[in-house]
Amino acid sequence: MDPLSSLLSGIRAEGSVVSHAVLKAPWTIRFADGAPLTMVTVLRGGGSLLLPDGTERVIAAGDTAIVRGPAPFHLADEPAAVHRPRAEYEINCFAAQSPCSVQELGGIHWGTDTGGATALVVGAYRASGHRHERLLRALPPVLVVTEDAEVCAWLESSAADAARLSSGSQALMDRLLDWALVCTLRTWFERSGDDAPSWYRGLADPVLAPALHAFHDRPADAWTVASLAAQAGVSRALFARRFTELMGRPPLAYLTECRMDEAEALLADTDLSIAQIAKTVGYADAFGFSAAFKRHKGLSPSTFRAAAA
Repeated sequence: MDPLSSLLSGIRAEGSVVSHAVLKAPWTIRFADGAPLTMVTVLRGGGSLLLPDGTERVIAAGDTAIVRGPAPFHLADEPAAVHRPRAEYEINCFAAQSPCSVQELGGIHWGTDTGGATALVVGAYRASGHRHERLLRALPPVLVVTEDAEVCAWLESSAADAARLSSGSQALMDRLLDWALVCTLRTWFERSGDDAPSWYRGLADPVLAPALHAFHDRPADAWTVASLAAQAGVSRALFARRFTELMGRPPLAYLTECRMDEAEALLADTDLSIAQIAKTVGYADAFGFSAAFKRHKGLSPSTFRAAAA
């Protein structure tokens, strides 16, 4: 599994969807979930995201914004709206007895007669494990990706169909938003250039990509710089030099970092024994793994697992 797929695996929208909101100015929405990730797709109209640090980001029709939590933030038809009389809504999908639904935004309805109003599709996401904390660290506080008009039209049509169906409608809408989240993040990583994480830039490099894919497909193998260079089809010296220049650390340091990050996730999120985790991440025995983990993370695996619990 490639690194991005690994980081995205398991992230799911589960009953945390505002299927569709049609808002007539002036209005503001306060996102009070404390959600690790919130995704807002503007189908028509637009507004301004107002983050706690004072950042303002305009989003328009065709834009999908992903906001990293957990601090509350606002979306308003314009920044001044938060300081004057307006229709104010709150989304708090994860609160007890507070299902996230159309009614959360004042009974706003589906329909094509919007009269120039802003139409949104919103999803809020829980983090479901240690692996997703690594994804959050790779993202800025807010990112915006502009989609093709056809994509937005398809998403709106699909969401409308889901809302009209009583059987399985929530599950269908959740999966639609999961698809949209993965597509948006992948597009953002592709367009980020030098701002993308080094592991993502490496996957786009013709020399490093074969070696990185081989390692991430089989992390338990006894990889060496020579065997990675053989996957890349270049000399050991050329591979090590190019890897260090692009990835910011030598090949074996990167392998150890990835293995220890994966070990963290397995220790925190599974019941696998330390010996099983050791073999999964490429160590012959629990003793060698435990020593490496403590050297890299500052805690023994058992101590880390107890603290995570």
